[in-house]
Amino acid sequence: MNSAFDRSKHVYKSDAFEEIIKDTIRFFNGTPVHRLPPPENFVGTGVYALYYTGRSPYYQVLYDLNRIEFKQPIYVGKAVPQGWRQARKAKNPTDSHELYRRLCDHTKSIVQTENLDLDDFYCRFMILENAASDLIGTVEAALIRYYTPVWNSSIDGFGNHDPGKGRYNQAKSEWDILHPGRQWAYKCQGESSALADVENKVYQYLMREK
Repeated sequence: MNSAFDRSKHVYKSDAFEEIIKDTIRFFNGTPVHRLPPPENFVGTGVYALYYTGRSPYYQVLYDLNRIEFKQPIYVGKAVPQGWRQARKAKNPTDSHELYRRLCDHTKSIVQTENLDLDDFYCRFMILENAASDLIGTVEAALIRYYTPVWNSSIDGFGNHDPGKGRYNQAKSEWDILHPGRQWAYKCQGESSALADVENKVYQYLMREK
């Protein structure tokens, strides 16, 4: 009880764990790519990536990278089983359509914008079920670190939902400033960034990909 503190005794290390994460990324990168949203509803939770192939001046770098093969996602996300955040097990986890629903939510966000075209978006995803569903958050974080997608690592807000009545005092997200159109975002009354500042932030960030 009174022994001297030794940090090394608290550090978990496992080559096997690191290899599992590398293996999930390899598997993920080999999954089929579909237009957004996927062509049919399906059961499952897991992780996903969105790819942009359009000619928006904001994302010229991504067009150059993805026009032949899908190399660099614009966004990485996860869809977890219901009750996951409270460590509650879903009654019928094999009936969950959370991953498909999440991709459909993103489809709606893109369709509502004034300056993005849904035809320019593709997705790939990996279903993690049963015991593997415990890895969803870890795999998502690993993919974000690996690819540093611009909508994860530079501008925020793409994955946001309507905050609801009584919570519109917050600022409009940088994503909604850059890609206006979501009706609920217009209700946000907090002090927001200037469009020119967000544009410059994106340009500077994506220059690293060249």
